[in-house]
This record gives sequence, C-alpha cells and structure tokens, in this order.
Amino acid sequence: MRYVYPVTLVKDEDGEFLATSRDVPEAITSGATESEALQAMSDALGAALAGYVLDQQGVPSPSTPAQGEYLVPVAALVAAKLALRSAMQSEGVNNTELARRLHLSEGAIRRLVDMDHASRMDGVIAALAVLGAGIIIEDQRQTMVAA
Repeated sequence: MRYVYPVTLVKDEDGEFLATSRDVPEAITSGATESEALQAMSDALGAALAGYVLDQQGVPSPSTPAQGEYLVPVAALVAAKLALRSAMQSEGVNNTELARRLHLSEGAIRRLVDMDHASRMDGVIAALAVLGAGIIIEDQRQTMVAA
C-alpha cells in the first residue's frame, strides 16, 4: 500500500493554511505557508495512523485524489512500520516468532514495531524481508492534483 493521502488546504481568516484529509479525519494541522502546512500534515498523518494502530483499528487506504487536493506522504519510517505490521498480520506472525526469525529478542521486536520508537530503517527492512515483503521509497514533489 502507498501511504500517501489526499489533503485539502484552506486559507483561514488569519491567513493560516488549514490542512485536512478525508481519509484520516483525525489528522488536522495548519501552517503559515502551504509548504509548512503540508509538512506538518505529513507528521499529523503519521501520528493519526499510529493512533489507529494503537487502537487496533485498520489503517485506511488512501482514496483517489480529487482536483485541488495535494498528495502528502507519511514519513518513510512510519510507512515502513505500517508495512511491517501489515506483513506480520498477513503472515500470522507475532513478535515472538519474528524475533526468532531475526535472531533478536522479543523486546527488540517490540521496539521495532512501536510507532513512536525511532528505529533504524535497515532493521525494519530486514524484518520485512524475512516476511517476504519489502518497501519502495520514491521521491515526489508536493503539488496540487490537476484536473
């Protein structure tokens, strides 16, 4: 899954740009400029999706962007951890089994899947690999979706 969500920016009466996402309604933020609002939205999306994980809710799939919306990715580490949790669920692998496969402690795996822990990306990639999964990282400019 691509963790890139359509976002709407609206300039409020104070000149701030309010950013919202219809797919992740809990992610609401603002910025003095469009660029600041979009960067803040990447963080807000990550925090909201981490909340979904903690509440054991499904992570919403991004919808097709509408005209005038921006596509905003979550941070690469957040996306990688979401992919790892999804792969573990798909394979029916718990923390203990993943620890066994990676020759790590269960505590190390708990930190690896903890959305708030600043894990190393290579550790998440290694865990994905033993589950037969991986990630693709691509660069993109944050531009508005045209008609």
